[in-house]
Amino acid sequence: MTIQLILALVISFCVAAGTGAKLVPYLRKIKAGQEIRKDGPTWHMGKSGTPTMGGIMFILGAIVVCLTVGFKSMLEGDFTHIIVLVFALVFGIIGFIDDYEKLRKKQNLGLTAKQKFLLQLVVAIAFIYLLRLCGIINASATKAHCIDLYIPFVNVSIAVNEIIYIIFAAFVIVGCVNAVNITDGVDGLCSGTSLPVFLFYTFMCFFWGKEYLGLGIFSAAITGGLIGFLLYNFNPAKIFMGDTGSLFLGGAVVACAFAYDIPLVLVTLGIVYIIETLSDIIQIVYFKATHGKRFFKMAPFHHHLEMGGWTGKKWKERELFVLFTCVSLVFAIISFLGVFAKI
Repeated sequence: MTIQLILALVISFCVAAGTGAKLVPYLRKIKAGQEIRKDGPTWHMGKSGTPTMGGIMFILGAIVVCLTVGFKSMLEGDFTHIIVLVFALVFGIIGFIDDYEKLRKKQNLGLTAKQKFLLQLVVAIAFIYLLRLCGIINASATKAHCIDLYIPFVNVSIAVNEIIYIIFAAFVIVGCVNAVNITDGVDGLCSGTSLPVFLFYTFMCFFWGKEYLGLGIFSAAITGGLIGFLLYNFNPAKIFMGDTGSLFLGGAVVACAFAYDIPLVLVTLGIVYIIETLSDIIQIVYFKATHGKRFFKMAPFHHHLEMGGWTGKKWKERELFVLFTCVSLVFAIISFLGVFAKI
């Protein structure tokens, strides 16, 4: 099993890195550059024209690994990694459509918020029903028409009405996917923040056993793909992941949590995503309540730090990468301790 996980990581890294060597110059050639928000930090305007849709690199890595390293698991009847991959791919396609619309219109606006929300909601509900149908999410053994919801750190499960669980799951999925998307605003930030998350999922497979090998292979593939992508996305970025990559990553993060049947672990595991999203919400609410005043210099939170909020120190992009990655790593370790006793 260890060899398969290492192989998944290495192959995905090679695919992502190799794809990037061809993809970056090609996207530059066809002028698939991203428009930068005019209300953002002024020094970001120099990034205008940097190729987007770079998420294709680690997406291809994941696809190749799931169909090769994960082939044996499929022969043994385990299709969990394929289900998770397809779910994330659907979100990636939504992101691709959004990126394409932005490029076509030559502005940082793609699909409307309502269009994205409805598409994501439909996909989320379909995914939960599929997990239920495949027995990955099991009915409660103690109450009829209920599903057991595992609570990390206390190692107990509570029976939740099936309809309520589906509503909860849809809310968590759509919220998490968009939270990951919000985190993608500085060179390498979303990639670095997500690396500890997928290392966590990989280690869960390693410690929980072969039953979770499919999920481990998928998680290791994303880990390797992100490392390969960072060769081009680390500051100064030669390419951005775009919504193609960030929505795919968001789908992968939340899909693994539900496939492992530990969705509440996202409270700690996804702490950086949550902070970023809350900063956006606080900014909007405060702006409306005070008729134009701002709580943060700019939201989400990474831009607040970048612009010298609170302390006056203007964090550089590489410093933000290290800070957010380290915070994510610490909370990935905490999350591991919180769910390790489940099995």
